[in-house]
Amino acid sequence: MSQINVNLRGDVKPFEKGISAAEIAKSIGMGLYKAACACKIDGKTADLRTTVERDCTLEFLTFDDEEGRRAFNHTASHIMAQAVKRLFPRTKLSIGPAIEDGFYYDFDVEEHFTPDILEKIEAEMKKIVKEDLAIERFELDDGQAEKLMESEPYKIELIREHSGKGEKISFYRQGDFTDLCAGPHLMSTGSVKAFKLTQCTGAYWRGDSKNKVLCRVYGTAFPKASLLTEHLEMLEAKKRDHNLIGRQLEYFTTVDIIGQGLPILLPKGAKVIQTLQRFVEDEEERRGWLLTKTPYMAKSDLYKLSGHWDHYQDGMFVLGDEQKDDEVFALRPMPCPFQYQAYLNRARSYRDLPLRYDETSTLFRNEDSGEMHGLIRVRQFTISEGHLMCTPEQLEQEFKSCLELAIYMLKSVGLYEDVSYRFSKWDPNDREKYIGTPEQWDEAQGTMEKILNHLEIPYKIGIGEAAFYGPKLDIQIKNVYGKEDTLITIQIDQMLSEKFGMEYVDKDGTKKNPYIIHRTSIGCYERTLALILEKYAGALPMWLSPEQVRVLPISEKFLDRADEITANLKAAGVRVSCDSRSEKIGYKIRSAQLEKVNYMLIVGEKEIESGTVSVRSRDQGDLGAMDLADFIARADEEIKTRKIK
Repeated sequence: MSQINVNLRGDVKPFEKGISAAEIAKSIGMGLYKAACACKIDGKTADLRTTVERDCTLEFLTFDDEEGRRAFNHTASHIMAQAVKRLFPRTKLSIGPAIEDGFYYDFDVEEHFTPDILEKIEAEMKKIVKEDLAIERFELDDGQAEKLMESEPYKIELIREHSGKGEKISFYRQGDFTDLCAGPHLMSTGSVKAFKLTQCTGAYWRGDSKNKVLCRVYGTAFPKASLLTEHLEMLEAKKRDHNLIGRQLEYFTTVDIIGQGLPILLPKGAKVIQTLQRFVEDEEERRGWLLTKTPYMAKSDLYKLSGHWDHYQDGMFVLGDEQKDDEVFALRPMPCPFQYQAYLNRARSYRDLPLRYDETSTLFRNEDSGEMHGLIRVRQFTISEGHLMCTPEQLEQEFKSCLELAIYMLKSVGLYEDVSYRFSKWDPNDREKYIGTPEQWDEAQGTMEKILNHLEIPYKIGIGEAAFYGPKLDIQIKNVYGKEDTLITIQIDQMLSEKFGMEYVDKDGTKKNPYIIHRTSIGCYERTLALILEKYAGALPMWLSPEQVRVLPISEKFLDRADEITANLKAAGVRVSCDSRSEKIGYKIRSAQLEKVNYMLIVGEKEIESGTVSVRSRDQGDLGAMDLADFIARADEEIKTRKIK
C-alpha cells in the first residue's frame, strides 16, 4: 500500500493510505485515543472512524474542544433515543442534536414523560453504556433509506428533504438501534460515562405551532462523574444567582448611563432593605447603641489624619485637585473618622464608657470594574456600621457582645449556618500597608487572639488581611459560585484613638486612650440582600418578603370583598396587594407563585357565603378555608417571630 504524510500539529508523519483517524490516534498513544471524540481533517470535522486517503493535516478533538464535545453529546442523545425505543417501542423519533451544554431529543409519545419515566430512561441508558456497543456509520440511497425508516414518519420527511438537496443519506448504528444522522459520533457507547436527563418539555415539530407537539427531553453528559457533578452544581448556582433572580423578580436593576456598580433598588429590593434596616437599628438600640448621622463627605484633612488618605486613596472618590484647589473633598469610604468626631464633641470620663455609636452609613468605594458583581460588590452601598469606645477591662465583654449581635442577625436572616470565621492579621513583611509599631500590632493581635480562643471561635488565620490600623475578625460567606466575601467585620483598634486625640479620664485621674471596636452587625445591606436572594432562590421568609400576601378575587364581582380583605390585612401590618386583573384564577395563582408571594387568599362565591378566605401557601400548597382573623393571627405570628422556613 502507498504511504501518505499526515501533519500532526507541525509534526509530519508517514502512514499507510486508508488508515483511520482512530488508528493514528492509537499509534500516538492510548491516552489520546481514549480522550479523542472526533477529529479535523484539513479543517473539516469528521469521525475518528474516517479513513485518511491523502496527505493532510489532522487534528484530534477531545471533550475540551467545542466540536469534540458536540460529538460526545450527540452520541449521548442517540443513547437516550435507543433507551426510549427499548422501553417504549411505539415511540416515533424526530431529531436529537447536541446543544451548547448538552443535548436533547424530540419524541412523538403516547403519554408525556414524567420524572419517574426519565429515571427509567436513565437506568436503561446506563445499561447501553455498560454494553459498550460499537458505533458504525453507513450510507444508503434515498429509496433504501426510506425503506429502513419506514416506521418513522419524521425520519422519512427528513430523508426526502436531504435527498432533494442532493445530500448524502447517512446512518449510525449501535446494537439494535439505527438513526438517521450526519454525525460525527464516538466510537462506542461505553465512552459516555456520566449523564443526567435534566428536564422534559413540549416542542412543536419543526418549531411550527401548526404541527404536533412533541416530547422534548434535555440532558447533559460528561466523560467523568466528577465533571457531571460540577456541572449540575453550576446549573443550580445559576438558578440561585441573585444577579439573575434579583432582576427577574424586580428587586434591582442597573443602567449603563448611571454607571457600573451603582444599582437601582426597585420597590421590592428597597422594601427588604428597609425591613432589615429597621430591624437592625431597633435591635442595636435595645442593646445600648446610640444612633448618629454623619456627612457623606469630608475634607481631605480628615482622611489624612485617619490614615485613609495614605493607605486608601485609590479606593476613594476624590472631589477636587490638591494642586489647584484650596479645599479637596472625598466621599467617605467608611464612617470611622466621622464617629470619632462625635466622641470628641466633649470631654469623656471612664464613667461614659463603653460608648457605643451606630449608624446606617452610605459609603462609596472606587472598586475595580472587574471586581463588581450584582449587589455583592458595588461602588455605593449602605452598611450597619458602628464604633465602640471602651477601657481595656471592658474590651473582651464588648467584643463578645458585638459578636453575639452579629450571630443573632445572621440567624435571623438564615445565613448563620453558611458562614466561617477568619482572624485577619497584618503582614510584618509589608509594613507600608499599616500604621503603628510591631509592638502595637503584637499587643492588639495578642489581645484579639486571647478573646477569640476564650470565646472558642473556630477561625482560620488570614495574613495580610488586617485593616491598616488593626486586626479583625471577618465573618466570611460564599456566594452560589463559591466565591468568598466578607459579610461582617469586628475589629480591634488601639491606634486611631491616639491619632485623633480621643481620651478619657480614668479612675485615677489620668488621661488614657480608649480601645475602639469597629463592627458591623449585618454588614452591607446590598450584599446581605444578594445572599438572602441566593439562599432562598428568591422565596424569602415571610418577615423579609416585600409582598407577603396577595388577594385573588375569582372575578370582578368579588372585587369589593377582595378590597375589604386587603384593607384589613394592611391595617394589621401585612404587606399585601390585590390582583384585580380580568384573568382566570389559575393564571393569577401561577403569577403569585412565580413572584414568590408567601400566601394567596382566594375570594369567590363560596368564600363570601361562608365568610372565609381560601388560603394557598407558596411552600405548602392549598391550606383550605380559614377565617380572616385566624389567618391574620397566623401571619402576624410568622412575621413577629421571624420564622425561617
